[in-house]
Amino acid sequence: MAELRFVRLGFGEEAVDYQEAWQKQREVHAARFEDTVPDTCLLLEHPPVYTAGRRTTDSERPLDGTPVIDVDRGGKITWHGPGQLVGYPIQKLPRPVDVVAHVRRLEDALIRTAAEFGVETSRVEGRSGVWVLGDPVEDRPAIGGLSLDFDPRLHDEEFDARLNGPEYAPSNAGQRREDRKLAAIGIRVAKGVTMHGFSFNVNPDNTWFDRIVPCGIRDAGVTSLAYELGRDITIADVLPVVEKHLRDVLENAELAPRTVERPADAVATA
Repeated sequence: MAELRFVRLGFGEEAVDYQEAWQKQREVHAARFEDTVPDTCLLLEHPPVYTAGRRTTDSERPLDGTPVIDVDRGGKITWHGPGQLVGYPIQKLPRPVDVVAHVRRLEDALIRTAAEFGVETSRVEGRSGVWVLGDPVEDRPAIGGLSLDFDPRLHDEEFDARLNGPEYAPSNAGQRREDRKLAAIGIRVAKGVTMHGFSFNVNPDNTWFDRIVPCGIRDAGVTSLAYELGRDITIADVLPVVEKHLRDVLENAELAPRTVERPADAVATA
């Protein structure tokens, strides 16, 4: 069983600037690689900031020129800010690292966390993160009085929800009873050690997501634990529950390197 250390960097009025936290990640990452610290999960809140992963396109960034910090994690653009619990698990894994397995473990811990508060979440195939599933398409309310068969997000590659009013806004996905993301995940692995991690929407102002195309996904939205519960809840309420499930999942995982498939001809001549 590998030890997992938690470091609470700052919340509320002591929220940590993104660049400062990123530098802290680098320092802990280097120390973990050298085995001078155990696996470590940094937990914190950020002041409002947009960050863009390596696959972000220009068409997904804010239209008004709001600054975006380009980072070295996977994934696309997202927002961090007040009311969102951010976790950066910095963990040494067997090489070659099974990145998908690491992401699934983070998802599992967050799914368990949501369940403890009475919110059922799931995975969505092809989309990382933790999701509240929407109603079947035929049971959802029509948008703007139109049948969902004519939802332009599904048929028009150039459709931009940011230019078409609140009915298409990511923050209103719950009202539309669509799939909506409760927690986003984006990671980086260097020298067999993970960086970056997850953001769990506890009680943020989700309209911040309406300025971008969150995670590059145009036909779904975002949600929060407070919205799904219909009551106030704080990061202080959620923090120990997240720690408990992260510890349980990450410390007890049976870690294994990624299986590398060898070409058939190489196997035959070996």
